[in-house]
Amino acid sequence: MNQDLDEIREGLIKLESEMSHVDQVYKKLLKTIHLNHKSSAENFLKYLILRKTDIQHLQLLLHKNGLSSLASSESHIHRQIQVTLERLGQDFLENQKETIESGQSKIRNASAELFGKPQKGWSSSVMVTIDSGFLGERKLIRKLLEKGMGIARINCAHDDEKKWEKIIELIREESEQSGIPCKIHMDLAGPKIRTNLLKKGKEKGRVKVKTGDKIWLSDSGKGFSEKDIVISPNEKGVVQVLKIGDLVFIDDGLIEAKVEKLEDGNAQLLILRNSSKKDRLKAEKGINFPDTILSIPALTEFDRECLPFVVKHADTVGFSFVQRPTDLQLLKGEMEKISPNTPAIILKIETKDAVNHLPDLLLEGMKSPWFGVMIARGDLAVEIGFERLVEIQEEISWLCEAAHVPTIWATQVLENLHKSGVASRAEITDAGHAVMAECVMINKGDHTLEVLNSLKEIAIRTHSLKMKNRLIFRPLKIAGEFLNQLDQSLNH
Repeated sequence: MNQDLDEIREGLIKLESEMSHVDQVYKKLLKTIHLNHKSSAENFLKYLILRKTDIQHLQLLLHKNGLSSLASSESHIHRQIQVTLERLGQDFLENQKETIESGQSKIRNASAELFGKPQKGWSSSVMVTIDSGFLGERKLIRKLLEKGMGIARINCAHDDEKKWEKIIELIREESEQSGIPCKIHMDLAGPKIRTNLLKKGKEKGRVKVKTGDKIWLSDSGKGFSEKDIVISPNEKGVVQVLKIGDLVFIDDGLIEAKVEKLEDGNAQLLILRNSSKKDRLKAEKGINFPDTILSIPALTEFDRECLPFVVKHADTVGFSFVQRPTDLQLLKGEMEKISPNTPAIILKIETKDAVNHLPDLLLEGMKSPWFGVMIARGDLAVEIGFERLVEIQEEISWLCEAAHVPTIWATQVLENLHKSGVASRAEITDAGHAVMAECVMINKGDHTLEVLNSLKEIAIRTHSLKMKNRLIFRPLKIAGEFLNQLDQSLNH
């Protein structure tokens, strides 16, 4: 037993010592952080130190000896290590001020700034997608507010400014009359990489493809016959950066293909799998390139055109397909040109590149007074692979909690219930995870009120499980890579 305690003490002292120097080692970086996030940035960097280290054996020893296994300590990791060492007789000249209470308080305060306070009976705020179809449904808007909606989401990829203005006017009127606060969130459309049939199937907007077929990706379609299946990604520069072997997913991953040949600026794809109904490839379906670093700007010309309206009316703005800190700097700069008072940015994490750069993105976000993160699981699942979604969405949640950044759990929450009125067993479990985030986003559907009823019931029943138990901390690759790059930049 004493040998165990000696090993525990040695492992924790090493971690505590490294964390104690964060404020000096990363002094230059921490100077750029907004005052609201100074201690949060330090806690985040300390958490990255923990997660770059393999502590699985240490955790087992901690658990075996009845000590904290460091689970659920994201928001106050340094103090948790100190407290554990104190139980082993270790004294500290300076105790860390970031405790479980202060860490959770910072997350709650940030969430209240972004989403407002959750309604009575809810552990999370609720965001509901609203479009022009709601304009004749004033009573429904009132019911949504009464059932828990605290944020109305407008997707700028749909409708137009006149309709957005009417939607916002309706929401604000019903919010004022009911006395129920409701914020306005607007999602920028982002790059629209979608299928455009150039040859075969062009007139009908669909074409039959099966496993083993070969089709072409091309910007122009020139040099092909009308019998060839040729699709354009609708964004210049995509085809040119593809490499042989790169995977391509079409229609939310229903069709999987890989680049087999590059010829005259075009790319030939081999269809590896087609899980769509009737083996059809349709026009206007999304295309994902998970293996390819695209040079497409995250802020499109259409987004720029929308910004004056968004800055004037929105409380928060969703940055679709943000991938790197420079993207965030660009959006902040463009909004500040319009007004000194800009909406808080919600980073929509929906690409492999965004996941890989999440530490950079969070620290860049901390240069602003408030910001949040949306775990946009639709495109994210296609980009990283459906099998990895559970793992990655948890990792995003851990990192955001360590940075005291509120998260929005989005995409297909109670989707079957929303569309058909009947929930599947699997999505009830998923909803249980959803209500552990600071905000839950639901899309539009025919059974929105039923979804809100079910979500509230799930929230009540799972509220006591809010603190999640995580026994095993395997090393996080993105934590190690980020700190290595950061240390290299500081040494030059």
